[in-house]
Amino acid sequence: MTFDFATAGRIAFGAGRAQELPGVVASLGTRALVCTGSDPDRHAALLDTLTVPFRVSPVDGEPTVDAARSATAAAREFGADVVVAIGGGSPLDLGKAVAVLLANGGDPLDYLEVVGRGQPFTRPAVPGVAVPTTAGTGSEVTANAVLASPEHRVKASLRSPLMLPRVALVDPLLTLGCPPGVTASSGLDALTQCLEPYVSVRANPVTDGLAREGLRRAGRSLRRAYADGSDVDARTDMALCSLLGGLALANAKLGAVHGFASAIGGVADVPHGLACAALLVPVTAANISRCEDPQRYVDVARLLTGDPAATEVDGLAWLRETVALLKVPPLSEYGLGPADADAIVARAATAGSTQGNPVVLTDEELHAALAAAL
Repeated sequence: MTFDFATAGRIAFGAGRAQELPGVVASLGTRALVCTGSDPDRHAALLDTLTVPFRVSPVDGEPTVDAARSATAAAREFGADVVVAIGGGSPLDLGKAVAVLLANGGDPLDYLEVVGRGQPFTRPAVPGVAVPTTAGTGSEVTANAVLASPEHRVKASLRSPLMLPRVALVDPLLTLGCPPGVTASSGLDALTQCLEPYVSVRANPVTDGLAREGLRRAGRSLRRAYADGSDVDARTDMALCSLLGGLALANAKLGAVHGFASAIGGVADVPHGLACAALLVPVTAANISRCEDPQRYVDVARLLTGDPAATEVDGLAWLRETVALLKVPPLSEYGLGPADADAIVARAATAGSTQGNPVVLTDEELHAALAAAL
């Protein structure tokens, strides 16, 4: 057995750790570009604590190739030598993209997979600090940044261990303001990012341990965090689930749920977490029906339900009930329909994430899963 494992240079986790941001940033650079979501004022109290000059670069929605170009140009103009990303997966991915482009030069399409030239990065990113405010993507510890290319109607990744943030500052208290809908989609994304690496063909003993702990915490706290956003213990569990999922997926790959999410994101304006939430049950059901040995899904069921006698069928029922309780909408509400199915299935079948799926699903099975999500 051989495997590699890479992650952020340092992970600082716990309630109140965001207060360390000024010292962390000052130790890494002298001028900062700060990537946030569309409303930087949400983080005004945190930004006001920074002791180095900074410029804010917000991103509205999921980052695009043009957004990465613009933010990188702003960072160069400002003379930024450290990048801070605060928010959900979108600003965190944008921050990682800017940090690595600052160090390597060139255009995002020089390095982007699938639709770009896919050149490797040769220089480590400038120091980056990732501060998640949602418990979902685990982007603070992943070695890629997803960028949408509307021109090509696809989302693809910049990818390299050289992109990993220097510091991941994970404070569960920053997630207390997440509304129920965001808690649902991001939480189901976090759960999926523990489940898929656990059943992945590239799973290894290190990622297994991380994924198991993440699944256990999601099982006991996802529904609680949705029902009561002020439940600090539940929020802490989900922040840790997201972090553990990021660590696992970065080193064991994902599966067909994320393959679908990538394909869907290039076709319609569907938030990544919602796409994962909608596909989680039908893809899991398809995988279970095809697995010669369902033991990994039995493990998942027991971790999620807390029942040591649970079967893979019980686990699937728990997932289905949770998706219903969290009021995940069908993808048809975002304008997707049967006419989009062929293009989505074709892209999902060849997506990088799908290569980690425990079984090779047929086009017919992929079509059935997508139809159930619609």
